[in-house]
Amino acid sequence: MSLAALTRLQLGLAVRKADHLERRRLLLDGAQGAHVTINGQRVISFCSNDYLGLAADPALVQAAHAALDQCGVGAGAAHLITGHHRFHHDFEAAFAHFVGKPAALLFSTGYMANLSVLTALCDRHSEVFADKLNHASLVDAAKLSGASFTRFRHHDLAQLEGQLERSTAQEKMIVSDLVFSMDGDLARVDALLDLAERYDAWLYLDDAHGFGILNDGRGGLTERARASDRVIYLATLGKAAGVSGAAVAAHPSVIDWLLQTARPYVYTTASPPLLAACLLESLRQIEAGEARRERLRSHILHLREGLVGLKIGTLMPSDTPIQPLLIGTNADAMQVSRSLLQRGLLVPAIRTPTVQLNTARLRITLSAAHSADDVAQLIAALHEAV
Repeated sequence: MSLAALTRLQLGLAVRKADHLERRRLLLDGAQGAHVTINGQRVISFCSNDYLGLAADPALVQAAHAALDQCGVGAGAAHLITGHHRFHHDFEAAFAHFVGKPAALLFSTGYMANLSVLTALCDRHSEVFADKLNHASLVDAAKLSGASFTRFRHHDLAQLEGQLERSTAQEKMIVSDLVFSMDGDLARVDALLDLAERYDAWLYLDDAHGFGILNDGRGGLTERARASDRVIYLATLGKAAGVSGAAVAAHPSVIDWLLQTARPYVYTTASPPLLAACLLESLRQIEAGEARRERLRSHILHLREGLVGLKIGTLMPSDTPIQPLLIGTNADAMQVSRSLLQRGLLVPAIRTPTVQLNTARLRITLSAAHSADDVAQLIAALHEAV
């Protein structure tokens, strides 16, 4: 007798493949960087979020080696038992100071951080208001919180205000990516803060792709948002910071409440202390990294100027290292991605359901580790692509 549930899975996988939605992991050999070996092929990578080229930076590697001798590999326990190392503590203090907030808490992943914030601060008496293009982790966190979940059209603050005005929730939380990961555009932070103040709501900003890049590396917060007690700020640390994890910065009472009640934080083993030691060095590199950011800005300008008149797609508006090239169908986006790979250029096709139907795109991500010649090769290949 066959297992019916297994048959359904196999049919579902076949449908995904037919719809050009099948996903396969690429096998990386060696360190992350602008030039990598994937599935045995040497390629120029335009798909990493290592925006400053810190993932394999010698200073961070040295910090890891030094930390190994002091703390070993594993944390051994949850933060609230014996897993909270001096390295964790020092990074939290340094991060809070760097981003201009009074206190911070380090999490193992950005997904865990988002789950922690929304489930600890929201319940069935709350309402979460979310931009429709928010990251999946924010969507999942809102649903798991038990709060009413209301979404507004991307950047449509008039619709958001109407929703806030009609809400009868005891507590409200506005949630938004700060840099939207598939479009590369930025949230209107002060306008969102205006609404949060007018309707007495929290404002939670997920700055996964802005930290290390924007505003001298301190991320996408405005000075007004830094000073506001109602703003809760998250930065992920596996992208521009080049390491792993995420940190949430906010009013000390918010951070203490998360430490006391956030289940994904309380009930998990702490991240390895050596990662926190690497993050301390990463923070130093980000703070002194204006040359890296200037090189990155130069690559962005080079790419955008070089793709004027491109026939295979439309480069979407973005001033960030995320440069989405809108193609259309899943099949066409996959075809262009394969064509580039044949020329030694790794650029992923982003398809439904990550993006809306018929908005499949190449998600080009640039890094300070790229050379001008790397970018020139990509420009030439895209103009020749069919």
